[in-house]
Amino acid sequence: MRLLTRYILKQLFMPFIFSLLIIVFVLFTQFLLRAIDRFIGKGLDLGTIFEYLFLNLGWISALAVPMAVLVAALMAFGQFSEDNEITAMRSSGISFTTIILPALTMGLLVSITLILFNAFIMPEMNFKARMLSGDIYRKRPGLNIEPGYFMDDLPDYSMIIRDKENETLKDVRIFSKGINKSQTSIHSKTGKLSTIDDAIILDLYDGEIHELDLNDYGNYRRIEFEKHKITIPADDLFLNRRDTTSRSDREMTIPMILAKRSNINDRKNIVNGRIGRAFLRTGMDSLVPPSLEASQLIIKKEIERFSSDPINTADDIYRKEKDVDIVKRQLRNEYNLLRSYNKSSNKYNVELHKKFSLPVASILFIMTGASLGVLFRKGGFTIATGLSFGFFLIYYILMIGGEDLADRGILTPMVGVWSPNAILLVIATYLMLHTVREQPPLRFNFNFLKRFKKKKDESKKPN
Repeated sequence: MRLLTRYILKQLFMPFIFSLLIIVFVLFTQFLLRAIDRFIGKGLDLGTIFEYLFLNLGWISALAVPMAVLVAALMAFGQFSEDNEITAMRSSGISFTTIILPALTMGLLVSITLILFNAFIMPEMNFKARMLSGDIYRKRPGLNIEPGYFMDDLPDYSMIIRDKENETLKDVRIFSKGINKSQTSIHSKTGKLSTIDDAIILDLYDGEIHELDLNDYGNYRRIEFEKHKITIPADDLFLNRRDTTSRSDREMTIPMILAKRSNINDRKNIVNGRIGRAFLRTGMDSLVPPSLEASQLIIKKEIERFSSDPINTADDIYRKEKDVDIVKRQLRNEYNLLRSYNKSSNKYNVELHKKFSLPVASILFIMTGASLGVLFRKGGFTIATGLSFGFFLIYYILMIGGEDLADRGILTPMVGVWSPNAILLVIATYLMLHTVREQPPLRFNFNFLKRFKKKKDESKKPN
């Protein structure tokens, strides 16, 4: 039995690695085509570019692994069935549940690994990728000076050169730009450009400076120089790495999400306490209605009861209504705040469930892929990929839809995120039961087609 287990795992492992590399390559290429515009003209070094691409491999791998598991199961068990190895194993007294057990073990290991990856590693990669993406977006284009073309990337200045020899700039002309009191133009025969941490240094040789007062055109100055140095502050010309603790839900590890959720619950309790005290101020019980509409209905009934009581004078009723109006405005703000907190809490709960739901789907994909592989009796990569893509596309659409409904509060986070897995579990269980019983999952009665064809042939016979 150990030999059989090793054989099945070996037949699963190679298709899994192969399909994982293909799927990652396809998804990565698609991402690269969309992201390549961020690098063009930025003067980034290769290390920064490769770092950004590597950090985005996190979410790509998390998406590719379950699909690769499904492809591997379809290929391996399809090949077993095509080569009649499943039939031989069953003839030897080995049940299909025993045959699929090593595959389920592999799916469980992949699922556990992916849960740990989603919980701790991928959030850090997403966070660093977003930070680096923002830094790249704010970076100005690099100082690639081309002879005969204006360079407008320098703050406060435009520059054009006639020629360039190694690091020496020839026939340099610089013009001030922006709204200034004077217009400055500089011309030099040669020049050199260098950079420091937060500025650009431009050394000019043998030239002239012309300054014109824009308020008084009669005020004009001409200065000749042998050497002139211009220092241009340019903090955003270079790639400055930010360091911040602000993270989105997809950039949080499980402990971070739990801490955030606990903080939100504490804030909700504070708001609920303020709502209770607001009701006490109006002489009612310190209850917290579930919604603003419910609280308004309770307040309306209280006003009606208070007004109908003959003991209360008109002044008492007037003061009561004034107090109630203040409470109404407060309650409107408090319930809007609660709605915002509930929405945030839903978002974090959805992300918490997502870290488990997609990895767990790997086990269900093993069950589905193994059954479909035996059913179709084909182990080719093309068929396996086609079937896997169809199943995974449907699963992913359901997952996105459930996540959106949970974020909007229409469904609970658990129902919204785990519904695709529940549907997949029903399908996988149905296929597994019929595979174990050696029965086709779908039966079609084609007898009526045979009878129709027979009648048609009889009608064509000559009398």
